[in-house]
Amino acid sequence: MFSIFKKFKDGLAKSAKSIAEKTGGIFSRAKLDASSIEELEEALFASDFGYETTEEIIEETKAAYRKDKELRGQDVAGIGASVLRRVLAGSEGRIQFLDDKPTVICLIGVNGSGKTTTTAKLGHRYGQEGRKTLVAACDTFRAAAIEQLREWSKRLGLEIVAGQHGSDSAAVAFDAYQAAKSRGLDTVIVDTAGRLHTKSNLLDELTKIRRVLQKHDEAAPHYSLLVVDGSIGSNSIEQARVFNERFGLDGLVVTKLDGTSRGGALVGIYRELKLPIFFVGFGEKPEDLQEYQIDNYVDAIFGSDDA
Repeated sequence: MFSIFKKFKDGLAKSAKSIAEKTGGIFSRAKLDASSIEELEEALFASDFGYETTEEIIEETKAAYRKDKELRGQDVAGIGASVLRRVLAGSEGRIQFLDDKPTVICLIGVNGSGKTTTTAKLGHRYGQEGRKTLVAACDTFRAAAIEQLREWSKRLGLEIVAGQHGSDSAAVAFDAYQAAKSRGLDTVIVDTAGRLHTKSNLLDELTKIRRVLQKHDEAAPHYSLLVVDGSIGSNSIEQARVFNERFGLDGLVVTKLDGTSRGGALVGIYRELKLPIFFVGFGEKPEDLQEYQIDNYVDAIFGSDDA
């Protein structure tokens, strides 16, 4: 049977393995000593959980060890899981769909973050859920992005509105909404450009897309989600901060978590920005984009085997 938890566990295997290797399998030890705690601290830093979260786990572990010198590795895993659940409280983002008009989800972020493939995967996900979805190829500054989304759409049976390379991306967004409304579709997912000549030009282009969409619906886009590459770890925090300050974000999609041992970065990003996480990506297949769930994330990192 398909297990969402298994997707998380497999996708975060490199992070979990990295922690285990650096601690010598601390969570499976029958008894801890002082050096075990130092090993754990190094492993958490290496996995990019960030200074504050790492220190919270270590301080709570030290306090527990002072009370009980027979502290087991399993107990430490429980402490780590408890801290993560506390830090990540409120981090789950959920799309609330409109009943009477298309819900517009705008995906933004720098080139290479997985934005275009996420657009297609999200369209596929909603199609599987029975939602009538259209994708808009608004990254008109990269011919490859338009073709990539066309190819994905053909493969997955998605409706698409696309312009020519170099055409006005805002006009494509306008046409996409108009097409969705006239066809009675539920959802529009907009793939935007990731890089123009300057950061200011990129943000101006995004603002133009929003302004044009609001000619159809003054609340559009209903969700602006930043797609960040989880493999670059805490370096994505500054990137997210700039987009949030200049454009305004509703949340995040964290991709490529399967290819990194720095899966803890998700914690640091949320802790710093307090932006909810809507989806996480664990691979290339359409079903590898999963709705983010705190429990599945924490259990995959700290070794629960429950499906």
